[in-house]
Amino acid sequence: TGKNGQIGRELAAMLPRIGNVVALGHAELDISKPDHIRNLIRSVKPQLIVNAAAYTAVDKAESEVSLATAINAQAPGIIAEEAKNIGASLVHYSTDYVFDGSKTTPYSESDAPNPQSVYGRTKREGEIAIHQSGVDHLIFRTAWVYAREGKNFLLTILRLATQREELKIVRDQIGAPTASHEIAAATSRIIGKLFTSKGDKSPFATVSGTYHMTAAGETSWAGFTEAILDHARSYSARAPWFVAATNNLPLIAKRVVPISTAEYPTPARRPAYSVLSNRSLAETFQTHLPDWRTQLRSIFAGS
Repeated sequence: TGKNGQIGRELAAMLPRIGNVVALGHAELDISKPDHIRNLIRSVKPQLIVNAAAYTAVDKAESEVSLATAINAQAPGIIAEEAKNIGASLVHYSTDYVFDGSKTTPYSESDAPNPQSVYGRTKREGEIAIHQSGVDHLIFRTAWVYAREGKNFLLTILRLATQREELKIVRDQIGAPTASHEIAAATSRIIGKLFTSKGDKSPFATVSGTYHMTAAGETSWAGFTEAILDHARSYSARAPWFVAATNNLPLIAKRVVPISTAEYPTPARRPAYSVLSNRSLAETFQTHLPDWRTQLRSIFAGS
């Protein structure tokens, strides 16, 4: 599901190397409608469902509670229930926003969630619904996702850098910017290993649970902005994605002014610190994602 989203787009290109894939976007599946979900799963009868669809408009969710709940909380539960009924496994993505951000060291999977926004709460409710269904599953919590397409922080900064000489960016929210390509690549590696492992049980049975999957390292939104602009200023490839992001206009941004969250109020509360520990992912699957700076560098290095 979610084949046109940031992670789904990447998965649609990678997962066919492992098996036959039925990739669905909103046109093929309205994930806010339970009957659509049930009918489609019963028709396709998959071995594995990878749910990359989500309501991700964090601020808008504060005023669209019903829609965010339908997509982030209710749909995962229905998908999990239907998967359980046909003996399928489920991969699902969640978020750092399930935590309140009060810690100052990376969150582990055993830390108690305490979401502070409608988005975070509905994503947590989706996690709970999956757990309660009893389906064999992997929930990957990720954070600060960006890509060369879609709506995300990277593309917003590149656009603003063509419009303003000064960018005021929040300095006191700390996280790990994670490229959707790396999330999809890690997911594909894990799925590939599980489906080639031998055993009588479902491939997911012994590892079923929640795992954190983010870039290594940490930074603030202001720090991420500085890094983006450093790469952009020296970027000469003029790849189509970059031209689209900047509308082929020159960068005029000269400085980043770090500001506090209080100086940039938003409808939804964000965690002040939402770095996730990836230790469990590494120990269980021998998989890790590169440092956030390395990931950003690879975005600009590709064509």
